Formats: sequence, C-alpha cells, structure tokens
Amino acid sequence: MKRIRQIVMLLICIAVMAVAAIQKNGKLLGQKIGGESKTELTTDSLAGAGAEVLQTEDDGTIVVNTTSLCKDVDGYAGPVPMELRIKDGKIVDLKALANDETPEFFEEAQVIIASWKDKTIEEGMQLQVDAVSGATFSSNAIMANIRAGLSYASAHMPESDKSGDAFSGLGTMDLSAKSIIELIVVLMGAIVPLFFKGKTFRTVQLLLNVGVLGFWCGTFLNYTTFLRALSNGMDWWVDLIPIIMLITAFIYPLFGKKTHYCTHICPFGSLQDLAGKLSKKKWKLSIATLKGLCWFRRILWVVLMILMVSGIYFDWIDYEFFKAFIVQVASWVVIALAVVSTIVSIFIPRPYCRFLCPTGSLMKTAEDRFL
Repeated sequence: MKRIRQIVMLLICIAVMAVAAIQKNGKLLGQKIGGESKTELTTDSLAGAGAEVLQTEDDGTIVVNTTSLCKDVDGYAGPVPMELRIKDGKIVDLKALANDETPEFFEEAQVIIASWKDKTIEEGMQLQVDAVSGATFSSNAIMANIRAGLSYASAHMPESDKSGDAFSGLGTMDLSAKSIIELIVVLMGAIVPLFFKGKTFRTVQLLLNVGVLGFWCGTFLNYTTFLRALSNGMDWWVDLIPIIMLITAFIYPLFGKKTHYCTHICPFGSLQDLAGKLSKKKWKLSIATLKGLCWFRRILWVVLMILMVSGIYFDWIDYEFFKAFIVQVASWVVIALAVVSTIVSIFIPRPYCRFLCPTGSLMKTAEDRFL
C-alpha cells in the first residue's frame, strides 16, 4: 500500500510539472500544446524558420541556416538555430538566430562560437570544444548546429567533391574528458553507496560532488531541469547524466532509498555536509522552531507551485541556490544567499535542504514525505 501511495504521489508530481512545462513553453515532450509557445516569436525567428538551408551570395559567401537541419536539437528551452558564413573555404562568421533560451545562460554558451572562426570546413568539423560550465545543454545544442551546418556545406557547396553527413555529431553524448569524469562521479554517487559505506569514501564523494558536479560542470537537478525534460523530452544517450540523477531522485525512493540524490549526489547538499564537518558544536533548535521551519518550507513550496502552474511567475526558479556554482552567470543575490546558507550549515546541519529547498520539497512530495 505504501509503495502504491508513493507511485501515485510521483505521478501527481509529474502531472503538476507537466502543466507547468506547458504553461512556460507551450510544449510537452517536444509536442506543441495549444498552439504556439507563449514565447513571442521575433522577426528574425520567423525569417529563420522559412529560410533555405544553403544560399550563395553575390561575393561567393556561402550562408548555411541550420533551422531545419537541427529542428529536433534542443538546448534548455528548445532549438538554437545557427547561421554560418563560409568564404574561400573558411568560416568567416557564425551567429545564433532567435531562440527561447534563457539569455544569461545562452550568452555564456555563445563564447564557444568564436572557436570556429577562421577555421576551414574540415578543421571545423573535427574541432572539439568543451561545453561551458552551467550551460551544457545550450553549449551542446550550439555545437551540434555548427557541426551539422558544416557537414551540410561540405556535402552541398558548389563544385565540392567533399562528402559528409548533415547530422554527424547529433544525438551523441559529448565524450570529452570532462564529460567522462562527470559521468564517473555521478555513477559513484548513484551506485557505490548502495553497497559500501565509509567515512573516507563519503568525504571524497562530497568533495567530488562539489568540485566536479558543482563548480566545474554546473550539473544538478533543479526546476529548470524538470521543465526542460518535460517540455522537450530527453535523449537517453545525450542526457545520460541528468537521467541518472533523476533516477536516483525519483525511482530509488520507490525501493526504500529515500533522499539518495540529496545526500549522495547533489552538489549543494554536499557543500553543506562538508561545511558541517568544520565544527562539532551545533546550535540546538527547539522542537517548536524546527516544526515552524518545516512548515515554512511546505507553505513556500505550495505558493511557488501555484505561481508556476498558473503561469503567473516562473522567474523564482532562477533564484534556487544551486546556480551559485555557476559564478559567471549567477546573480549576486543567489551567490550571497548560498554563502550565508553554507556558513549557517557549519552550525545547523543542511539548513537549505531541510527548511527551504523547493527542489527538495518536490522530491519529498514524490516520496510521500511532504508532511
């Protein structure tokens, strides 16, 4: 009976997030719901949607538009089409066309575009560039568009005897050293604690979670992840790392492993645990205070869910403390609050996780532990 209740609560949480995904992006698992997305279409995006893939200008410049080539390649919020300009066999300019990505993260991801400038087509097709920390999905989508555009140009540009697959590089996970290390760290947190527990391993795992998943890769579960997954769907290979995280967060609890993601993988939870090791003396909170703080978390979560599901206010998801790891795009407010929370965790175990975290509240609800 208990497991049935958990499954029911999990399905309810998925339904709530699906409604929120439709409200925010007008899509569910990649399918448009109720017409166009709520995001306003710009003139550039409308022009890009109907543009030919390859055109040759009067001065011989070849212009490749990847809108139709990569319509199924998504960043966080949907496709990120690119325009490539090639002259005399070299890439002279690249620019992102209109898209629905979060501006702050997409601006960070665009720094990788410069890597392709002044490269030949062959050099560009072979170029390997690391995704920008904290903007992995946007980075990968940009890179996939560029590679697809170059492959198409190679195969279709006039008087060219080159061959190429217009979709090379699509639907594959980035196998850079960074991604492999990230995958290893996630798998360690997901699997090893099921069979082995030790203080030394625990400390090492916490450090890896903070250093690799947090500051280096900017990979964690939050409402942005949930909304993206439900709006656009997920590719089992491309999105392998977040899928593993989602399994530990929502499937493990069905088999008795509650809070596994929060305690063994979440970088901010790990940071609080590490801070807690700095002092053995802890502040003693009264039972009444603890109950009050727990009820505050529940009420806050309900309010935030209402704002999101009704479509009234989504911007609160940008203030989840996890984004403090992505220092280059996080607001100073988020960074300051995250620092304060980390300092408090020296004296109160995991304060953000226990008394505030909206993502944690969703997981608790799915585990039938909300009250």
